[in-house]
Amino acid sequence: MSYLWVAVGGALGSMGRYAVGRAVARLGDGVFPWGTLIVNVSGSLAIGFLAGLATADGRAVLSSDARAFLLVGVLGGFTTFSSFSLETLNLVRADQWIGGAVNVLASVGLCLIAVSIGFAAASAFSR
Repeated sequence: MSYLWVAVGGALGSMGRYAVGRAVARLGDGVFPWGTLIVNVSGSLAIGFLAGLATADGRAVLSSDARAFLLVGVLGGFTTFSSFSLETLNLVRADQWIGGAVNVLASVGLCLIAVSIGFAAASAFSR
């Protein structure tokens, strides 16, 4: 049954990623991959929060099926590190070295900060 939850979650996460990407593309300059950066940071925040959810005594709040649906399915489908890699390569190939470096540093740095904040928020929330 977990495979079904992962598949359904993955479809929903992918649709969410597509929706965010389209919305941001309408607002952006079309050069820097803002949509992918937003998706990766928000997905990192969410996965940190969900991974950190536990009761005061340390027991998991989410069932294994719920974790498979949300963490592997929804957030696995939503976050886009493969897209991030290709878009960074495209920036570099277009001689946009600074844009490529900013994309790598911002994506990795902000996602690590976001996952840490999400995890800390969940820890505080579950106490």
